[in-house]
Amino acid sequence: MAQTLSSCFLRKVSDVLTQLSHGQSLIVNSRRRNGLIIYKQFHAEFAGPGAAVGNLFDRDCKGVLAVGDLSLVYPKAHDERQKAYLIRRQWIRLTQQITDNALPFQRAQMILNQFENYFGAELVSRLPSEAFALMVGVLPQTIEIVRYCPDHPSIKGRN
Repeated sequence: MAQTLSSCFLRKVSDVLTQLSHGQSLIVNSRRRNGLIIYKQFHAEFAGPGAAVGNLFDRDCKGVLAVGDLSLVYPKAHDERQKAYLIRRQWIRLTQQITDNALPFQRAQMILNQFENYFGAELVSRLPSEAFALMVGVLPQTIEIVRYCPDHPSIKGRN
């Protein structure tokens, strides 16, 4: 099993960003409900439990946002790293399925639903709308309308 980063140096978001931008290979702890939103130049990606972060994937990251009580672990073996890469791809595919929907309000609702089902509404309410918007290709205002104006005309007409 991977060694958990128990020292507090990786608890700071800036330290996580430094580790990722320097190509450090890490894995989001699969034993916790946690994850990392990784901001790229024009979009954001979510790496959930079990997903690889860092290495070549994230050298271009511009920022990170911890979701839940973030815990990152160092992979100990090649097969553990390979499994984590596959899990990262699965998280990306899940987001891709949401972005395949042509309707922005539906994409916004779907990403919020996914996160609320996994992390709970209270935690999701504390995450910035911009993070969700960058993950599914909508404006932050679209996320805000879905979050706070459920009776908005653009939402009422959706299926």
